[in-house]
Amino acid sequence: MRKALSLYELNQLVRETIEIEMPDEYWVEAELSDIHERGHCYMDLIEKDEDSNTPIAKARANCWMSKWQIIKSNFERVTGQSLHPGMKLMLKVKATFHEAYGFAWNVTDIDPTFTLGDMAKKRQEIIRQLKEEGVFDLQRELKIPMFAQRIAVISSQSAAGYGDFCNQLLDNDYGLVFQTKLFPAIMQGEQVEQSIITALNDINEEIENFDVVVIIRGGGATADLSGFDTLALAENVANFPLPVITGIGHERDESILDMISNTRVKTPTAAAAFLISHLTDVYMRIDVARQSLSNLVGRKLEYEKMRLMRLSEKIPSFFKVFKAQQISHLDNLFLTSSSLASTKLESRKLLFSSQATAFYVAVNHLLDDRKHHVALLEEKLKALDPQRMLSRGYSITLYKGYSVQDASILKAGDEIETRVKKGTIKSIIK
Repeated sequence: MRKALSLYELNQLVRETIEIEMPDEYWVEAELSDIHERGHCYMDLIEKDEDSNTPIAKARANCWMSKWQIIKSNFERVTGQSLHPGMKLMLKVKATFHEAYGFAWNVTDIDPTFTLGDMAKKRQEIIRQLKEEGVFDLQRELKIPMFAQRIAVISSQSAAGYGDFCNQLLDNDYGLVFQTKLFPAIMQGEQVEQSIITALNDINEEIENFDVVVIIRGGGATADLSGFDTLALAENVANFPLPVITGIGHERDESILDMISNTRVKTPTAAAAFLISHLTDVYMRIDVARQSLSNLVGRKLEYEKMRLMRLSEKIPSFFKVFKAQQISHLDNLFLTSSSLASTKLESRKLLFSSQATAFYVAVNHLLDDRKHHVALLEEKLKALDPQRMLSRGYSITLYKGYSVQDASILKAGDEIETRVKKGTIKSIIK
């Protein structure tokens, strides 16, 4: 029988082969699909097909603690972000094989400038898409209300920056009053995008209660800002109907969220200072307008007071002239109205007399006409008198009090009444 190798011996052979055949370190481009840090750093690397986005290669990679602390610090300093899934990396690796744990790439360096370039490329692509959609400048077209006092705040409830923001608004030097309501959100890590979008949706449900939205972040790692550079979050903020102020606490280049917002400040306290300054400017403008109006009214009152004094001095002489003019005018009116009244009365007397004569004649004529008409009607009525018809030899037959005009309505046994000139005859129909 052939002697078989143990699994350990086989794996040892593989390790020795790799150490002999692949003694060098290699720079490799890959996407980080997963990362775990437990002193040492353990990564899952992946490469996807550019057209279908289907994974075509996968590998495990390790970075030991002694190297990882140096690599991590340098990467975050240069890129302003911590490593997270989805990042494109250029890693310097050495092939390793362990008899118990299998194959892995040992990471000895990461080039942060490669990732920085890829991040910049992604940012530019997002910016280009936002401009193509016509939403890049939508927020800046909104005007912050003059009395921006009702503030919807998106922040982590436990963040020191949120407390600083509220305290500064409360303790402002001018005694200005602000109302704030917190909409809690995760402000670092992979859940930033969806968490802030959810908060924006919640604000939109009661949008009539707010003047502006403030997105602030303080106390977190300055390197953990990737969540603010996403297309979905930028689109939601750009299309939001209220002005959005950002103060997410970092000194590096603006995030896409900063670019798309109405107003960008560096820190939560700067956001509070901006709102206080804005309302103070409004207060000062109102105070200046109040003072100007007060001065204008004062000057107008003084002018009118002097004018009244000058007029009061002239009133006695003006009144004498005015009184004489009015008396003369009233005399003329009296004479004119008396003459007109006399003329009008004479005219009305003549008209009334003429109309009375015409009325008398018309009434007499109408009475004669009506008398003649009544006489004619009396003659017609006499001619139609049934008694006169009976006196000429005619008779009237009645059935149940009504005249009979059709014999077919009568039947045997019916009693009828016949009236003649002298008397009444009752008959039974056989």
